[in-house]
Amino acid sequence: MPYTQAYQEHHEPPLVLSIQSHVAYGHVGNDAAMLPLQLLGMEPVAVHTVQFSNHTGYGEFKGQVFTPAHVQDVLDGLRARNVLERCTAVLSGYLGDAGVGEAILAAVQEVRASHPKAYYLCDPVMGDVGRGVFVRPGIPDFLRKRALSQASVITPNHYEFELLCGGQPLDSVAAAVQAARTMLGQMHEPSTALIVITSLRTSDLPSDQLATLAVTGDKAWLVQTPYIDLHPLPNGMGDVFAAVLLGHLIQDKPIPDAVSRAVSSLYALVSRTRPGQRDLPLVACREQINAPAQTFAALPVAAS
Repeated sequence: MPYTQAYQEHHEPPLVLSIQSHVAYGHVGNDAAMLPLQLLGMEPVAVHTVQFSNHTGYGEFKGQVFTPAHVQDVLDGLRARNVLERCTAVLSGYLGDAGVGEAILAAVQEVRASHPKAYYLCDPVMGDVGRGVFVRPGIPDFLRKRALSQASVITPNHYEFELLCGGQPLDSVAAAVQAARTMLGQMHEPSTALIVITSLRTSDLPSDQLATLAVTGDKAWLVQTPYIDLHPLPNGMGDVFAAVLLGHLIQDKPIPDAVSRAVSSLYALVSRTRPGQRDLPLVACREQINAPAQTFAALPVAAS
């Protein structure tokens, strides 16, 4: 539902149910998503799937992965306050446990009962190049077989998209577009579904560029930015990107504009990250969420 319509109907900022991880220190999961959503005029309702002292980029951590029963209990409390029926979008990321995913999908159905056009942006966090799969067994299967069918938007990185495709390697932009078009048919309302592949690096793209590919049923766009050679890369980049993208989509921005803005904001934050820093400078550079210093256009991909 467009931002303006939601505001007029509810006289409050749009509520976004965000079900992700939580760390006491650092910016990943909900702790990466909440500030961008707020800066974009949203009211996030954060349900945590884990609570850790810090993210794994810092090495050792303490805390717990919450059980599906715990997450369901929190959602039940929100239901009692009629919060879920007032939400206009759902965002999910790192699950911690595949059983939590079923509680998320039930919440999506509940939100859509009141708002049939509500976005469900599923960031299918599973792994990355160099790290491999870093989630618990069962989560990749859940994302492929259950979450995909309810999602209206997914934002996998290149590695995760290949996992969703069954390990099929993507050797060109055209191959990625074709694979995405096939996958769109498995998503919620395929005619309006959106797949955004981040960190795309194929042989037909410049090696000094990093690409983001957005694909719908009949169109595709590519956003390219200079490759920033940071070692290590800060954690939480995908979480920030998904939140900013969803915020712009809720505001009813056209898809190429929303993707361009999300990529541009993330590039601005990464380029301002100090070498060795494990988190994006979200608070220090918060102005880059609404007004990134440099804009990278989403250019149409020629039909193949």
